[in-house]
Amino acid sequence: MILTWLYAPGDRPEVVAKALAAGADAVIVDLEDAVPASRKEYARAATAQLLADRPPVPVHVRVNALDSPWAGADLSALAGLRGLAGLRLPKVTGPEQVVAAADRSGGVALYALLESALGVERAYDIARAHPALRGLTLGEADLRADLGVSADAGLDWPRSRVVTAARAAGLAPPAQSVFPDVRDLEALAASCAHGRALGFLGRAAIHPRQLPVIERAYLPAPEEVSAAEEIVTAAEAVPGAQALPDGRFVDPAVVGAAHRTLLLAERAGQLAR
Repeated sequence: MILTWLYAPGDRPEVVAKALAAGADAVIVDLEDAVPASRKEYARAATAQLLADRPPVPVHVRVNALDSPWAGADLSALAGLRGLAGLRLPKVTGPEQVVAAADRSGGVALYALLESALGVERAYDIARAHPALRGLTLGEADLRADLGVSADAGLDWPRSRVVTAARAAGLAPPAQSVFPDVRDLEALAASCAHGRALGFLGRAAIHPRQLPVIERAYLPAPEEVSAAEEIVTAAEAVPGAQALPDGRFVDPAVVGAAHRTLLLAERAGQLAR
């Protein structure tokens, strides 16, 4: 289960190497926003060289926008590489873009970034566009600009929309978009707590110092683990809906959520099941 994703610019192989050793569950090599036009070809070639073999952690690549001059070459250079775990498709606004990318990407897992009002409005159609699509996420910087949003609360509806669309399409819960202030770890923790409450699971980071904060925010507290164990034990003893002695109601949906909590607890070493 991936909770932490760390971005690294594709035109700086030394930074990518550090990212691979930084402790993130997965690394996203960026060929898009982090790379100026003059270095697109170099970034693509360096990334293809890196992914000729399997790196120590899963590596996804954010290619250039599918309507850009570079996207076709990105997909051609990366398709079929042994070390490529997934492709991030930026600025997706419709399902046809996912289908087109899937046809050219050699069957690798795809993730659509929704960064505009149109993309968010079409979230469910995008989420079920192709079997290769494994997830949705928001690109909140571009979305803020598109919507003219000044306060963070203005993004809560698009966030919930993406979480709901992913669930409705049978995809994993989305990871949160990056938090841009790498120094304010207290604000990052609060933002992660809010994202978790909205249904996100994990988050992308732009600096290694953000990784422990994200992981702590998304791992269950001891009391959550205890409650989940009680629910699972009760469900195993008496199948079907029931009420626990403390008044909590248990049904299959509650049991499913409890199992997810215990999976996260296993990751943290809080229990061994």
